[in-house]
Amino acid sequence: MSEEEVEDVETAESEKAYWSENIRLLWTLMSVWFVVSFGAGILFRDWLDQFSLGGYPLGFWFAQQGSIYVFIVLIFYYTIRMKMIERKYDLDD
Repeated sequence: MSEEEVEDVETAESEKAYWSENIRLLWTLMSVWFVVSFGAGILFRDWLDQFSLGGYPLGFWFAQQGSIYVFIVLIFYYTIRMKMIERKYDLDD
C-alpha cells in the first residue's frame, strides 16, 4: 500500500470513530431527556407528587418546568462534550 492509501484508511477509521462517539453521546443525552420528560413528567408523576418543589408537587413541576431545564443543561453539556470530541479527533476550528 502506498502512503496515500494508508492515510485514506486512517482517515476513514478516524471518521468512523468520531461518528460512533458522536452518535453514542446523542443517544445517551436523548435517553436522559426522555426519562426526565416522559418518565418523571408522566410515568412516575404520582410517586413524585408526594414531594414538592417550590410549593408544587414534584411530578407536576417536572412535567411543566423540569424537563425544559434539563433539556437546556443537556444542550450545554452536549456543546462542551462535542468540543472535547472534536479536539480529540483534530476537527476543531
